[in-house]
Amino acid sequence: MGALLLSISGNNNNLNPIMLEDCSNSMIAARRSAEEWLSYAQSRVPVALEKAKEVNGQFPGRWKIIISKLEQIPARLSDLSSHPCFSKNTLCREQLQAVFRSLNEAAELAGVCMTEKYEGKLRMQSDLDALIGKLDLNLRDCGLLIKSRVLGDVSSAEPEAGNLKELLARLQIGHLESKHNALDSLIEILKEDAKKVLAVAGQSNVAALVQLLTATSPQIREKTVSVVLMLVESGAFENWLVSEGVLPPLIRLAESSNGIGKENAMIALQRLSMSFDTARIIVGHGGVPPMIEICRIGDSTLQSAAACVLRNLSIIPEARQTLADEGVVRVMIDLLNWDTSPESREYATECLQNLTSGDESVKRLFVSEDGVTSLLAYLDGPSPHESSVVALKNLIGSISGEVLVSVGVLPRLARVLKSGSPGAKHAAAAAICDICSSTSIETKRLVGEAGCIPLLVAMLEAKANTTREVAARATVSLMACRRNRKEVKKDSKSVPNLVALLDVSPHNTAKKYAVPCLVLLLSSKRCKRLMVSYGAIGYLKKLVEMDVAGAKKLLEHLEIGKLRRLFSKKYNT
Repeated sequence: MGALLLSISGNNNNLNPIMLEDCSNSMIAARRSAEEWLSYAQSRVPVALEKAKEVNGQFPGRWKIIISKLEQIPARLSDLSSHPCFSKNTLCREQLQAVFRSLNEAAELAGVCMTEKYEGKLRMQSDLDALIGKLDLNLRDCGLLIKSRVLGDVSSAEPEAGNLKELLARLQIGHLESKHNALDSLIEILKEDAKKVLAVAGQSNVAALVQLLTATSPQIREKTVSVVLMLVESGAFENWLVSEGVLPPLIRLAESSNGIGKENAMIALQRLSMSFDTARIIVGHGGVPPMIEICRIGDSTLQSAAACVLRNLSIIPEARQTLADEGVVRVMIDLLNWDTSPESREYATECLQNLTSGDESVKRLFVSEDGVTSLLAYLDGPSPHESSVVALKNLIGSISGEVLVSVGVLPRLARVLKSGSPGAKHAAAAAICDICSSTSIETKRLVGEAGCIPLLVAMLEAKANTTREVAARATVSLMACRRNRKEVKKDSKSVPNLVALLDVSPHNTAKKYAVPCLVLLLSSKRCKRLMVSYGAIGYLKKLVEMDVAGAKKLLEHLEIGKLRRLFSKKYNT
């Protein structure tokens, strides 16, 4: 730009000139106050307007827009200068410099157009469009400074907090390079001490970050999603981020970006989807198809994050059919079959557990996709996960007893009862209860032959009441088969464990299953004697008063047997 002259006071034609290149020099510009820059800009407006209006015949539509925007500048400058913190704020001074540069550019381009000495029509059109964009940015940024309380927030804060507030304000105000620098600085501060940023950031700053996720610059988007991830991981701004609309741009970045931007967007979605309400919003914004695609073709980190998101979405009952319709069942089965990370496979089983917990159509779809075989193969791993056992349990009613036997479900359940986690053992016992309630005596016999009975008897000693209850329920169901009753009778722990479950405590819900188990053992004299010796009669008297089903019958048999033994001893003596 040429060495145009700027008059700063008095008559514009007879005052001290300041060379524009001096004003644009960063060292000189930094020494000038906000008041000086205001004066420069105010005096430059009429010059730029006059020159713009003198352009005739060259790009009339564009110059009309430029004139309209130039005419708005004086009011914005007046509003800005009337703020009580106007003179104290670096942002004001920088904004006035930006306005000043735009005014100079408008005057220069007008002069070039009037002389028609430009390099080409397309080049000039591009320059004028760029000028319109700069004037738009000037007007918008001046308005933000006035309306957003940025000036007061920055000026009233302590020095360190004030610097941070100014840095956050730069996310909303200024040109692209300024935002690049602000994001770089913000990332470094968050890495060093995130609490400093968390203490001063407000919802308007969060809104500015969300807007930058849709910036045209890929670098800006990548840096912004890094900041967003840090804020999400802090746990402090999740509600603000969601309310300001962070989910749609994160989904788009996960779908279309590459590298670190894609990975950070996925990890942010993984964390945010842990909220039930947020997960529902992700489904509503079309977040399912991108997650499915990433599960299919992403690397291990992305696959794991996408599988976790889908797991979180599958927790929502009303979303499960949508997930099934989009093909999630097939994809989760594939994750079990592929050589994916342990995390991805675990998320897949948890997702399948949720999907198979209700709708019969989803269960049928899973079975038709040969998902049972994949699930059983996963159960053969070194440490069976509770979710895979629960998913298998959910399918029991959708698979015939013959198929359950033929595909090898029973030995897998026995293995879980032997070496699984407490939660997995509980799920396996519950699965056995479901098998017993929907299959024949023959299938119950095969469950016993698989080695489940001694393992269930051992579970009667578990610390958790719910585990003791489900083990007792499974045991009494299996005892409908005579061979299984013999197995229970032979187990030295069966009677002591079952008698212990007669405890009258209201927290002990297993007693209603322990009573019928013991009734089925009455044919054994040894078992009856053990029941008495372990104190069953005392428990049963209280259970009769509580009207527990079967308690009276069991008590009568034990008392009669006790009397007979007493008379027998008397007679023998």
